[in-house]
Amino acid sequence: MRMSKNAMIAKVKEVVAAGSCCAELKAAGEEWLDAVGTPQQKEAAERLVKELEEDVQSIDATMEFLKSQAAVDFLGAETVAQMTEQGKKVKASGGKYCFCPACQGGVEILARKEELFA
Repeated sequence: MRMSKNAMIAKVKEVVAAGSCCAELKAAGEEWLDAVGTPQQKEAAERLVKELEEDVQSIDATMEFLKSQAAVDFLGAETVAQMTEQGKKVKASGGKYCFCPACQGGVEILARKEELFA
């Protein structure tokens, strides 16, 4: 199913605004948003796709991270406990990707990545 240009722009904005979006992905998303409709769009789309492919995490990678001290330091023990429970539910229901807003939006964008170039 195709995503309209406006819907893709909205989805990229959603990912960029997500609290779980890393700085590199945010920069690539903002660059693409600024380049839409310009000769730089293709290059910006290539960078955004590359960044999404690097940053969108599998549910297994997410669950491993949640076991780490780095997760506790970054998120806090209570949040890690809540996210671990949510991750177990996602995995049990067959989810393949991290459930954070940045990864979920990233999965949607990657599924239609050719539209970033249109």
